[in-house]
Amino acid sequence: MLKQISFVIPVHNEEATIKILFEKIQIVMFQMGTDNYEVIFIDDGSRDNSWQEIADLANKNSKEIKAIKMRRNFGKSAALSAGFRKAAGRIIFTLDADLQDDPAEIPKFLDRLESGFDLVSGWRKQRNDPLSKTLPSKLFNTVACLLTGVKMHDMNCGFKAYRREVLEPIKLYGELHRYIPALANNLGFRIGEVVVEHHPRRHGKSNYGWERYARGFIDLLTVLATTHYLHKPGHLFGGLGLCFGLVGTLSLSYLIVIWFLNLAGMNFGPIGNRPLLFFGILCTILSVQLISLGILAELIARNVDADYADKQICEIIDDSDFNV
Repeated sequence: MLKQISFVIPVHNEEATIKILFEKIQIVMFQMGTDNYEVIFIDDGSRDNSWQEIADLANKNSKEIKAIKMRRNFGKSAALSAGFRKAAGRIIFTLDADLQDDPAEIPKFLDRLESGFDLVSGWRKQRNDPLSKTLPSKLFNTVACLLTGVKMHDMNCGFKAYRREVLEPIKLYGELHRYIPALANNLGFRIGEVVVEHHPRRHGKSNYGWERYARGFIDLLTVLATTHYLHKPGHLFGGLGLCFGLVGTLSLSYLIVIWFLNLAGMNFGPIGNRPLLFFGILCTILSVQLISLGILAELIARNVDADYADKQICEIIDDSDFNV
């Protein structure tokens, strides 16, 4: 049975907040006058009693709660992906289990969705986090938005609401959960933001560190490649090939000029043992290989996903449907 709303909540060492968070969601749903919802907790390799807390809640509230336990800590993307596959709601919310996101603001997200957006992200305008977390987050968000072309203030915010169809074509791994807005934007979905209150963490400690931002930057390159060149790989490899070809041509042309000057009696020294000669040859070879790879990739892409454009259609009006 399709639910109205699903809440997908990754959990990692949050035993003190799980029950409180669920009760807050219950209150909001009661105030909205609906019981057609589900809460999906995903225990992502917690080392405390988080799973026991989730299991106890699920046994007492089997109608509302689904529980998933990962074999170990696979990361937030894997946890969210598992939750999305289990979710049955037309609208899917994600939020963290640390109580820094306030479920009382759920109606604000729903209002934005009703106004025509497909994905609504929270904007933590005033963050209650240490500088060691907010500074790299702001820098990361600025770079990500600049490179992906998505105009957002807070792409990293975990408090988001999606229409179901937004998540169906998106596959998550690594740190790609950060870039769902960029992936959704590339697929033509409308993205909006809503200002949310960000509460200070009262229990436990943050699981994020500088190493996650490093991995996230690598995944940003993946996002750029998939969103810009997935269906035109020849542009990527061909562009790189032309760049190497230009460098190789300039290097070898310079050496050819020196060779002719030597023949004219000017002593610029031999060119056969110059590192620039080998560098120019290497760049030329790489250029040929990359351009060839680009052509091959284009042929594969055209055969594998020939109906790509048809998959992106959301509605068709054709008067032939009415001419019976």
